[in-house]
Amino acid sequence: MSDAPPEARRRAADWFRELRDTIVAAFEALEVAGAPGPFADRPAGRFEVTPTRRASEDGSDAGGGLMSILRGGRVFEKVGVNWSEVHGALGTRAQAAMAARGVPGMADDPRFWASGISLVAHMQNPHVPAVHMNTRMFWTPHAWWFGGGADLNPCLEYDDDTAQFHAVLREACAKHPPLDGEDRYEKLKAWADRYFYIPHRGRARGVGGVFYDDLNTGDWEDDFAFTQDVGRAFLPAFVPLVERRRGQDWSEADKHAQLVHRGLYAEYNLVYDRGTKFGLESGHDANAVLMSLPPEAKWP
Repeated sequence: MSDAPPEARRRAADWFRELRDTIVAAFEALEVAGAPGPFADRPAGRFEVTPTRRASEDGSDAGGGLMSILRGGRVFEKVGVNWSEVHGALGTRAQAAMAARGVPGMADDPRFWASGISLVAHMQNPHVPAVHMNTRMFWTPHAWWFGGGADLNPCLEYDDDTAQFHAVLREACAKHPPLDGEDRYEKLKAWADRYFYIPHRGRARGVGGVFYDDLNTGDWEDDFAFTQDVGRAFLPAFVPLVERRRGQDWSEADKHAQLVHRGLYAEYNLVYDRGTKFGLESGHDANAVLMSLPPEAKWP
């Protein structure tokens, strides 16, 4: 399938929604399981689910999604798992951004369609790493592509956690052929290292993962299958780290380190993240776009 007709887009949007449902259920199960520590006596956290809507400039329906947020839980201090399916016409600035990425003809026909899942988790225990994951598909009359990835953002780094997270992602990538003649995992790991870098701090946002964008090999089925494998790899990569660390004791110094690292995370998302910029410029629900921001943060 070299094109992405409506039935292909429907399959992608439905699968992203299915992945969202699976992750929400798994995270609520972690809350029910709980752990020893200062939050053990709290009720298990539950997601609050809010429909989001996007309107075109003329006020017509342009899609929407689900914003799912869990706050103040036993394990998660704040986690958002958002799903969206939106469509419409790109504005002038977004058209220019598409042209800069090599997509022709947007000024003549600026229609677009996009769907995906986006997740950011900020944890109660500083020993449990924060994490980000997303998978998405974008379509215009002129081009289509997939994008996504996952990256780990610990404030207190553990080499075995980093190794396990990367090992699961490497296994997912190994199911698929090289990209542009390069090993898929090594290529996407290097891409994540470049993308999640904060120039004004001279450091990475975390310990990396995999990242890709503009994935269109000409075979929609293969590219969709890879995107599904990246999404499926997330829970096996992350949940064991939560189970390993959630009962670990922490100090005030550990919590301070976590809050300072969250400040770093907020800086990146507000200044550099392409998804944040596109979401706000394309008129999507601002609360859903900015759900990645932590509930508390500090700056040194």
